[in-house]
Amino acid sequence: MDGNGRWAQRQGLPRIEGHRRGVTSVRCTVEECARLKIGQLTLYCLSSENWKRPQHELDFLMHLLEQYMIEERETIMNNNVRVQIIGRRDGIPEQVQREMDKTIELSAKNTGTTLCLAINYGGRAEMVDAVRCISEAVKAGRLDSSEITEETIAEHLYTRGMPDPDLMIRTAGEMRISNFLLWQISYSELWVTDLCWPEFREETLRDAIANFASRDRRFGGLTNQGPSGDDACSSGD
Repeated sequence: MDGNGRWAQRQGLPRIEGHRRGVTSVRCTVEECARLKIGQLTLYCLSSENWKRPQHELDFLMHLLEQYMIEERETIMNNNVRVQIIGRRDGIPEQVQREMDKTIELSAKNTGTTLCLAINYGGRAEMVDAVRCISEAVKAGRLDSSEITEETIAEHLYTRGMPDPDLMIRTAGEMRISNFLLWQISYSELWVTDLCWPEFREETLRDAIANFASRDRRFGGLTNQGPSGDDACSSGD
């Protein structure tokens, strides 16, 4: 969710006002995903690199996260949304963690869109933690190293049990991956908008989905090139 600070600066406002305005974009996006029956929405809320930011901004982000967990529960429940969180908990204040856990527990039986919040998350750190878990299993004799497969790795990621993303959206014109779901986005489609996150609304999401729907996803195979099928290969869609 890029561009909160840049949006605020363009308006002559403090950076933290961009983060505050970004909560509205989160609410609109979550509600639209619920209406469209999107299976899962993952939002990159705080990266492991974001701890380098000024302390007053980090303090505000923690306050905003705690506030979101409390104030958005009604919206979450009304939209049948189930909340999950990925990332390390190091550095997140205990009171924020308590509110996170309350929201996760409260929404656990909801059956609509899964809202996955990536907080203190880094794709490389996720892989390191997965390797550590697998190594411990091998050392303890619970797993033979020759049996390690892609599925083994996926089962030890923070996202175990979740589907890989079909579509990755970047706001504020950013053209990089930024250490987000590095394993999971191997075949994700990318869509970039110049709009900053506080400007992101339902119509932006629908534009991204429409663009995604027009693409030919081959997953390394060939597209169907004609009715004869002579040059066709199943794409795996």
